[in-house]
Amino acid sequence: MKFQATSLSLSDLDARARLVFKNIVESYLETGIPVGSGALAKMNHGRYQGRSGLSPASIRNTMAELASLGLLSSAHISAGKMPTHQGLRLFVDGLLEIGDLTKTERSSIDAQLAGRDMRLEAVLEKASQSLAGLAGGAGLVLAPSADPQSGYLRHVEFVGLDAGQALAVLVYADGHVENRIMDVPTGLMPAALERAGNFLSARLKGKRLSETRTDILAEIEAGQAALETSAAVLVKQGIAEWSGPKGLQSNKISKKRTLIVRGQAHLLDNSGAQSDLERIRLLFEDLERKEELIALLDKAENAEGVRIFIGAENPLFSLSGSSVVVAPYKDTDQNIIGALGVIGPTRLNYARVIPMVDYTASVIGKMLHMNKMDK
Repeated sequence: MKFQATSLSLSDLDARARLVFKNIVESYLETGIPVGSGALAKMNHGRYQGRSGLSPASIRNTMAELASLGLLSSAHISAGKMPTHQGLRLFVDGLLEIGDLTKTERSSIDAQLAGRDMRLEAVLEKASQSLAGLAGGAGLVLAPSADPQSGYLRHVEFVGLDAGQALAVLVYADGHVENRIMDVPTGLMPAALERAGNFLSARLKGKRLSETRTDILAEIEAGQAALETSAAVLVKQGIAEWSGPKGLQSNKISKKRTLIVRGQAHLLDNSGAQSDLERIRLLFEDLERKEELIALLDKAENAEGVRIFIGAENPLFSLSGSSVVVAPYKDTDQNIIGALGVIGPTRLNYARVIPMVDYTASVIGKMLHMNKMDK
């Protein structure tokens, strides 16, 4: 799993600083309470005394050094310390020990998402609810775009333009029409444009491009397409531009994104302090800003594996101080089509939430594959 790095690295800390820092962050993530030097020494008496010889005074000096590096902060001078967003990033990137889900947790996710005949929308709804309940935050799921490219085609036509370009007209079974400008091979004749359109229309009618692209390319490579070289080049170029993850990304302007958010009530659990309630109120306001949340989850579609956004790393959460753990999920052709995750306070249980989000994304991918096999 790859995460963004801070300007500091663990190599900037000596063994004592790493030990103190790790225990402060772990204690804060577990309790939500800033940690003082005396309390830290008592909690870890066997670890700090004797072998390491660290007294509360030594721990306090080390904490002051960590604060000067921007890794710890406190409400006032005499208060205990808690990790900053930069500190949490360093901890997640270098010190967090991520375990695997238990058999019970896997079974719970499997059971909540069970059902081969469910529509994708119902599966994603359940996934959002499941993540919220198991992770103790709000569940987020970015549904696949309503991109007509994933629908069934009815007709393809190429119209010649000036300056070595052509307009590709893709007509879908639902009546939607897409127009795309393409560069064409030098010297391509109008008759070749017509033949290329007829060739694709005959093979794509009533089908998705993803279902036929391999067969079409194989037919051309084998010389069985009855197309002159320039028309064959145009067909191959069109298929390359219209299919695959890059093709989808280049046409993002026509996509409609749906965001499913469930489990906001979980954010109120264990939030007794007035400051916590104020942060939750701000987070609720963030959740209303759907377009910005969609843009954030879209970033997960540009990388494999889990991504983490901590607090001020994203402008959307600069006030509420929230974290998002998000992972992409794939369709049956292993193309990334959406993302899901958990949002909550920065003291999320990252060690538990990260594998949970990762596993849920893989389960959705498997369900999409099984549903396709059953059809």
